[in-house]
Amino acid sequence: MSNWLVNHWFSATVLAAWLGINIFLFTYYFLFFDQDERYFYTRAILGSALAWARASAKCLNFNSMLILLPVCRNLLSFLRGTCSCCRRTLRKQLDHNLTFHKLVAYALALFTAVHTIAHLFNLERYNHSQQATDGSLAAVLSKMHLQGSNQWLNPIHSNQTTVEYVAFTTIPGLTGVIITLALILMVTSSTEFIRRNYFEVFWYTHHLFLIYFAGLLIHGIAGLVRGQTEESMEEVPPHRCAYNLTHKDKDCSHNCCKDPEFGSIPAESWKWVLAPVILYTFERILRVWRARQKVVVTKVVMHPARVLELQMQKKGFRMEVGQYIFVNCPAISLLEWHPFTLTSAPEEDFFSIHIRVAGDWTERLINTFQQQMLEMPRIEVDGPFGTASEDVFQYEVAMLVGAGIGVTPFASILKSIWYKFQQADQTLKTKKIYFYWLCRDTGAFAWFNDLLASLEQKMAESGKADFLTYRLFLTGWDTCIANNVALRFDTATDTVTGLRHKTIFGRPMWNNEFAAVAAAHPRSVVGVFLCGPGTLAKSLQKFCHQHSSLDPRKVKFYFNKENF
Repeated sequence: MSNWLVNHWFSATVLAAWLGINIFLFTYYFLFFDQDERYFYTRAILGSALAWARASAKCLNFNSMLILLPVCRNLLSFLRGTCSCCRRTLRKQLDHNLTFHKLVAYALALFTAVHTIAHLFNLERYNHSQQATDGSLAAVLSKMHLQGSNQWLNPIHSNQTTVEYVAFTTIPGLTGVIITLALILMVTSSTEFIRRNYFEVFWYTHHLFLIYFAGLLIHGIAGLVRGQTEESMEEVPPHRCAYNLTHKDKDCSHNCCKDPEFGSIPAESWKWVLAPVILYTFERILRVWRARQKVVVTKVVMHPARVLELQMQKKGFRMEVGQYIFVNCPAISLLEWHPFTLTSAPEEDFFSIHIRVAGDWTERLINTFQQQMLEMPRIEVDGPFGTASEDVFQYEVAMLVGAGIGVTPFASILKSIWYKFQQADQTLKTKKIYFYWLCRDTGAFAWFNDLLASLEQKMAESGKADFLTYRLFLTGWDTCIANNVALRFDTATDTVTGLRHKTIFGRPMWNNEFAAVAAAHPRSVVGVFLCGPGTLAKSLQKFCHQHSSLDPRKVKFYFNKENF
């Protein structure tokens, strides 16, 4: 537990604050609507379902206010890159933006379910009270619409009106149905399986958030749920006068209570979400404007294992190591934008990405560039945006772990290191880098070999041959490869890659790797950076916890993962 706190104390604090605010809002407003005098008559019809509906509505407003903030990527990049007060702990929290976005979405789904079920009970009780003829308080209150325009409490004014009719013909009912369906579609299409295999479904259904917020803004303007007005409360206190409503004396001439008057609960959703919606609107305007700027594809390289490299230039484009961009190809789809990590270094006069086939869109893009048409397909670029890998040079020791094409952010980092050695940069804080690359097939190594070979040579010439330690792991192989390696085991260079370090067959023994790093750097702060699958992330997180010490004088491992 103590080791876990080293990496997660701030995230746990943020999570506890978010949960605490949700619990406070729900509890406070539940008790308010369950006990406040203004809703005495409303509770006579609806019972406790009123409190359940209103308390969940407050939590829905709060989480709707938060849901857009984690995906304001320019805001996050600003906080990460230009805000001088952002220390490592806060910057690490920014890396969990999508996790927090999902958490808020699940909360929205939960409170929507509570709110919807409570209002279904409310509609049923409104309908039952309207049809009741037993002279009960609920029945009397439901007939008050006959006495004046400002005295109705039950929105159902006819015995022929059904719950379904109210749900689909009133503004709160219809918008409630629409935004609930939109939320269901967004949540169900955001599962890992859909995002990985049917990204287009995820992309298009997620834009239903426009309908969700439009519906939310007008959901409460009709004011179907009402309470007694303040003026009426002073003249007609409910606890003193409620009895008179059901036991009216026709010959009453004194000490008689007037009929209560009711007013709608003001719509409040717009107050909660207006600022985030405006902020997100400016975010989108900025991104659209930036995406419309001309991009020139200067070079196209087709690497082994069907990995496409695009080198591009764009006026005013500035990047840092490990950042990513969104790419659109109008010839394939006008609306689809896909994230790709930059593989170039900030010191280069171009920016590049490497793309492998991972769905219909990427396959069509690679096929389009492979056809070698006379006119290059137009590419639009939005970004760059910050990621965890930007912080790599803030650590004395860094462990970089890439799986397959997940090596791309580290290509940018290693290239930048090469340039820093070229320029004899004395400001480099990092003293040691451990690089691990896991691949299923040998073809994936090919496009990265030249960079590693030049790094080996440059560090040897600079007298810093021990600055970079890299290990390449081949997790899939056949007998032909194994036999070839066995025959050439004693050669100076690796048979698979041609590099000095030999390729290791199998997966890393992470406990041994972390123990070795901890022993070599007993007083250092080690940054662990991963671009790879979730299962590997869980494993690395576990070893970061195990090998970190609470003693400030001893080694600590901080885990960082790429999130798009």
